[in-house]
Amino acid sequence: MPPPATEAPPKEILDALRRMGLLDSGMPSGERLTGGVSSDIWRIDLTGGPVCVKRALGKLRVAADWRAPVERNVYEARWMRHADRAVPGSAPRLLGQDAEGGALAMQFLSPADHPLWKTRLRDGHADPAFAAQVAASLVRIHTVTAADPDMAAEFPTDAIFYDIRLEPYLLATGRAHPDMASRLAALVATTQANKRALVHGDVSPKNILCGPSGPVFLDAECAWWGDPAFDVAFCLNHLLLKCLWTPHARAGFLACFDALADTYRPGVTWEPAADLERRAAHLLPGLFLARVDGKSPVEYITAEADKDRVRRVARALLTDPPDRLAAIREAWERELAR
Repeated sequence: MPPPATEAPPKEILDALRRMGLLDSGMPSGERLTGGVSSDIWRIDLTGGPVCVKRALGKLRVAADWRAPVERNVYEARWMRHADRAVPGSAPRLLGQDAEGGALAMQFLSPADHPLWKTRLRDGHADPAFAAQVAASLVRIHTVTAADPDMAAEFPTDAIFYDIRLEPYLLATGRAHPDMASRLAALVATTQANKRALVHGDVSPKNILCGPSGPVFLDAECAWWGDPAFDVAFCLNHLLLKCLWTPHARAGFLACFDALADTYRPGVTWEPAADLERRAAHLLPGLFLARVDGKSPVEYITAEADKDRVRRVARALLTDPPDRLAAIREAWERELAR
């Protein structure tokens, strides 16, 4: 396999590295990394080895007019530190932070030994044991941070979370489905009212590496002191949607859904597990619908017939919300069998 093509990094990335004290002599080369709509992400080849630099964008790369403050990068770095303390190795090692440029530097994790979970799922490798590891790490991070409510002061990010999660996913979807708007607005209010732990906000297979020692979480720029049910619902949502992307692996994706939910639930100690599951189960159909009709639709569901399948199931579940996550998986399984 040929080595990746390199190019000169942009001035903003070099300036951020310089302010972080990481830029050595000479002009480093690098490679723009793909996968994000909200940041410029680069591998920079320094004398001491490659690093990854991420710089937040004020306007996200989507069709809709979607903007967010670049200071979210500061809170992403804080999430990484807290997550690594709760579960060592669950986040890349932070190397530097540049609040002025909205950038951070972290260790570069090679795809050779840290493949992306989304890529594995796309290729049909649905491993329930890895989904259970994701749940175990996630519930441990939630548990440790829930025990330290003083941490809330480090994450005054209510407005950021609203701007990049609640409004573009739930309220924007309500504008596309006016008869569901009040139900989706109620989900926003419930999510905002349950502040219990440190939330990642974007627990998606595209942001999880399959590391040799377990999952590594990336892109915590939605970090928020809030409702951990959001993280659970957000990740489970992707496992349902992948059934339309890689149909031959549907049974495996649904097994991953069960493994993640069943592993997470017993780890909940900061509140009754049934209460958290109820909020996640109510929220998930809204997120499901959002990925075809919100501001950030998934790129791999393009056929209108597939979008209608999502709409049909999501709208029914929003109308008659279940209290158990298994009921959502069962409803989707029935739809897939039609």
